[in-house]
Amino acid sequence: MKLLGIAGTVIGAKTSIVVQSVLDEVKKVAPEIDVELLDLREYRMSLYDGRDPETYTDDTKKVIEKVSSADFYLFGTPVFQGSMTGALKNVFDHIHPQVLRHKVLGFVANGGTYQHYLVIENQLKPIAGFFRAYVAPGSVYVQADHFNSQHEIIDEDVLRRISNLARELVHMQKALKQLEEKP
Repeated sequence: MKLLGIAGTVIGAKTSIVVQSVLDEVKKVAPEIDVELLDLREYRMSLYDGRDPETYTDDTKKVIEKVSSADFYLFGTPVFQGSMTGALKNVFDHIHPQVLRHKVLGFVANGGTYQHYLVIENQLKPIAGFFRAYVAPGSVYVQADHFNSQHEIIDEDVLRRISNLARELVHMQKALKQLEEKP
């Protein structure tokens, strides 16, 4: 089983730090699960325009293939202007709805203030509903004060929520896999 963590921004490191923290916790809970971080800072994607993915000359096709090959997902985004990033929305636009259908998704977000935590509830979870995906009940929102000066997460409550989300993702994916394997 492969868990793909997607850090959905092309700027800043905090989103990838939070996503990687959850992936690290997943490895502690279930070392047999293959985890991978797809950090959008490392890819150049075209804006979605409806064309055949084979025609892209940048990293767009590679990102689509990585997302399409995973079994379950962790999506992360910083919150800008009260919303997810355009980079993450672009990934969602490029993904065929069947790719995420009946798959487990988890969400993390980070922002400069506490007021943006509802982006997960009001934007990301409805997108998961469109894709008909299964959403982990917990999520993680990290605010600037939860990091130290070395960009390490230091807030004990956030670290507990990261651990809980990792366990939820593993539990849901394993349960779903068992249901699929039953005759």
